[in-house]
Amino acid sequence: MTEQDAFERILAALYESKLDDSRWPATSALIDEVCSLTGNSLMVGEGPKQDLRVRFLGLYYRGQRRPDLEREYVEDYHAIDERIPRFRQLADRRVVHSNDMFTAEELKVSPAYNEALLKGQYQNSLMVRMDGEDGSHMGWNLGDPTAPEGWGSSGVTMVKRLVPHVQQFVRVRQALVRAGAGDTTVTALLENSRVGVVHLDQRGRILAANDRARGILQAGDGLVEKDGALGASAPEDQLRLDRLLASALPAGGDPAVGGSMPLRRQQALLPLVVHVKPVPVPQPSYGARYVAALALIYEPGFTPRIEPAVVAATLGLTSGESQVAVWLAEGKSVDDMAKATGHTRGEPHVEEVRQVRVADVVVIRRVR
Repeated sequence: MTEQDAFERILAALYESKLDDSRWPATSALIDEVCSLTGNSLMVGEGPKQDLRVRFLGLYYRGQRRPDLEREYVEDYHAIDERIPRFRQLADRRVVHSNDMFTAEELKVSPAYNEALLKGQYQNSLMVRMDGEDGSHMGWNLGDPTAPEGWGSSGVTMVKRLVPHVQQFVRVRQALVRAGAGDTTVTALLENSRVGVVHLDQRGRILAANDRARGILQAGDGLVEKDGALGASAPEDQLRLDRLLASALPAGGDPAVGGSMPLRRQQALLPLVVHVKPVPVPQPSYGARYVAALALIYEPGFTPRIEPAVVAATLGLTSGESQVAVWLAEGKSVDDMAKATGHTRGEPHVEEVRQVRVADVVVIRRVR
């Protein structure tokens, strides 16, 4: 198997893992195999670089997760790991050798280096910091090489080629989890109302779009529909969008490559974020149009509209109770609701409220 064949195998595995998180262990094992590693790990943190808190850590050895080592590192070593403050300051996607993040003296006395990394087989690892969504930070650590010669130039080159794709894998997973679609299919995503979803055929034409995506396209602020395809409303973003779609839907024999980009909006401070994911081509297609790429449109600050009728049916509320539930779920205060119904806060018939959780949506029910 050539290096290009190996690279394309990992890309295909990453694309499958984006919609199905259960595939990540096999993808992680494939990366270990191709790069000749003992294991690799993904870490996601949040907060400013000076005070980053671990939100997720997944440590895998040839596809086997080690929650015991994850817990031990987070609880006993992360706070005293000398690399971490320096690692947080690295530029996006910069690959460094782990032991270069310690001083010569620290290599002699550091518990993180001499205990945690020794036990985990990460003393000669590679590290890369990547920007995540919503101000989060990702760390990808590639364990000690198993080859006698250590890190050769081909191994480091392969890691550098994979970095943007691993970064996009995590970003798409974050977007899907945020939309309540952590485990889904390409087709089922169309039913999700919290994220815009567009199916594109092999020529980049729109095959289908969910209601959220249709609303965004019709608004024409950031992303629009142009002659049956996706377009940017800002001319300066169009070229980048064209390149992104061309990479995901290559005309020749090149591998399909996904990616992400922001799209500027005039009516909102925060841009739209579009993630484009290639979809495996069905064989044979007999010339039919098929879903060749998936575009996920994340709209920062968007809160999906909650229909009072749905709340009433789900919780068994009256129409008045369900309207109050929707208002409170949308952030309206008791004063706002009182004014909307022609009452004042102090009137005795302005009832108390209590919270009720259904699935992942918090709704509010009036208590008579």
